[in-house]
Amino acid sequence: MLPQASTSVTTGMYSEVMSTSERLIESTRELLWERGYVGTSPKAILERANAGQGSMYHHFKGKPDLALAAIRRTAEEMRATAAGVLDGPGTPYERIEAYLRRERDVLRGCPVGRLTMDPDVIASAELRAPVDETLDWLRGRLAGIVEEGQKQGLFPPSLDGEEIAAAVVATVQGGYVLARASGSPAAFDAGVRGLLSLLAPRTA
Repeated sequence: MLPQASTSVTTGMYSEVMSTSERLIESTRELLWERGYVGTSPKAILERANAGQGSMYHHFKGKPDLALAAIRRTAEEMRATAAGVLDGPGTPYERIEAYLRRERDVLRGCPVGRLTMDPDVIASAELRAPVDETLDWLRGRLAGIVEEGQKQGLFPPSLDGEEIAAAVVATVQGGYVLARASGSPAAFDAGVRGLLSLLAPRTA
C-alpha cells in the first residue's frame, strides 16, 4: 500500500498536502509574475489556489498582505538560487560566469525584475522593500567577488567592484527585456558573452 502522501488528490495545480496558505502564496507569486499587481485579483488568486471564498482573509489581512508574503518568497528564492552559484566552487571569474550562464527561463523573464516594472509595487514602500533588499544583496555579493578576484590577480585593480556588479545585474535584467522583445534568448546570450569577454582574466 502506498504512503498517504502519495495517494493525495491534486486539485488544480497544487497537491492537497500543501496548506491553503501555501497555495495562496504560490498562486499569488505566479499571478504577480504573469499579470502584475493590478491583474492579480483576489478572485484569480482563489481560483488558481483552488481555495474557498474567504480563505484569503482567514490567513492574511487582504490582498496587500498576501502580495507581500508572495514577493518576500520570490525574493528569498532568487537570493538562494544566486547564492548557490556565487558561493559555489571555482575562481571569482568562474563563479560570475556560472551565475550569468545558469539555466533560466529567459523568455518568461525574471520574477523580481518583473516587480520592478510594476507601478503599484514600486509605489508601495512595503512591497518594494524585499525587491530592493534582494537586488542590493546581489550587487554587494558580486562586488565582493570582483574584489576577491582583484586580490588574486585575476582582475585588474582598476576595476570598480560596485560598477562591475551593477553591470552584471543590468546585463541579466536587460537581457531578459531584449530576449522577450525579440522572442528569442539569443539577445540574452549575446549580452552574457559580451560581458564575460570584458571580464575574462588576462593571461600573460
